[in-house]
Amino acid sequence: MAFLTVMKQRLRQGLLVLLGMGMLFCSIRPVSAAQIKSFRIGQGIGNVRIVLDADATFDYKVFLLTEPKRLVIDTQNIDISSKIEKMLEANSFVSGMRLGTVGVNGARIVLDLQKPAVIKKVFMLPPQSNFSWRFVIDLEAASEREFVSKVGNDNAFSNDNYNANSNNVVAAAKPTVPSKVLNKNNKSKKIVVLDPGHGGVDPGAIGVSGVYEKNITLAMGRELKEVIEKQYGYKVYLTRNRDVFIPLRDRVKIARKYDADLFLSIHADSARNHKAKGLSVYTLSETASDKEAAALAEKENKADIVAGLNFAEHSKEVSDILLNLAQRETMNRSSEFAGFMVQEMRKSTHTLDNTHRFAGFAVLKAPDVPSVLMELGYLSNPTEEKQLQRKDYRKKLAISAAKAIDRYFNNMQHASVF
Repeated sequence: MAFLTVMKQRLRQGLLVLLGMGMLFCSIRPVSAAQIKSFRIGQGIGNVRIVLDADATFDYKVFLLTEPKRLVIDTQNIDISSKIEKMLEANSFVSGMRLGTVGVNGARIVLDLQKPAVIKKVFMLPPQSNFSWRFVIDLEAASEREFVSKVGNDNAFSNDNYNANSNNVVAAAKPTVPSKVLNKNNKSKKIVVLDPGHGGVDPGAIGVSGVYEKNITLAMGRELKEVIEKQYGYKVYLTRNRDVFIPLRDRVKIARKYDADLFLSIHADSARNHKAKGLSVYTLSETASDKEAAALAEKENKADIVAGLNFAEHSKEVSDILLNLAQRETMNRSSEFAGFMVQEMRKSTHTLDNTHRFAGFAVLKAPDVPSVLMELGYLSNPTEEKQLQRKDYRKKLAISAAKAIDRYFNNMQHASVF
């Protein structure tokens, strides 16, 4: 009996020790780590936006793999909720999702791609309004060759704090085509193409004192380019930087060649009434848009008209619909930019009534580049002609136009993150 009593006492003591250790363990257990808690995907015309919502910012690396085609998102300092696997909705880019770990402290998301695509942008947005931290990845449809050229770690997008050594990632196959390493800090800038109207054998409007519109628009284009690049850091190209004639359709081709995010054509007006004055902005009219879409859809070579879509793969009916949708989206964005232009230009000069107008200008008909035409004023008005010949006045207009461009890009970035 004495033996059993001793054993019971020791067992009781042991249980008390274990209980105490358990309570101690519970008291020092770390608070739940920050987490990626939701996944959203938005389908566009030839592109897709992936958004991950998180409790906090985190370090990341994003890259492509092939055989099969995959988008890999490696993260550090963040947990990933298993619930996000069930949040993948039907779309034409991503067919499946898997979660896993990588290295010692990393978590990985693998997205299976249905078609070749390239990573256009990767960025983190801080909390605002009702949103928490948002991690955004923009993908764009691409050719097989483009996709292969962007495969592997050498083409990864990552932030500065991402520790590549800690995850011990196995390097992917090298791309067959040399490509530039991209990351958060050297991603491509927004591109603006400025189009000084007329030129060469085409003088444009002729002012009351004999000044040519082509010279005013070129001077304005150079002024605006300088202000945009110095004050806002966007990349700016001119369709012409000298007195040369460029056909209207070629001006649109130049914008698309540079993969422009925005196209602004610069002109000066003229009227029989010498009292007419005021700046105005034009975007493509609804009727002109429909006619242009129909004309483009009838062309034999329909490849890559919009965001890498090969219309040759689709029926005429589908091609018409895709082109029409793309152009209507472009028109909506053009109108938003025109709105900012009107607001800013009114601060620096006199504007016409109904400042935002609509017309079928050929230079506004790029189906995938938001485009606006700005009439600086009337060269047939002696006062406005003198103003437009003055560098300080053009600089004032350039500052307002550049501010409108910056407002447009900032607005588009926030509006498109849902």
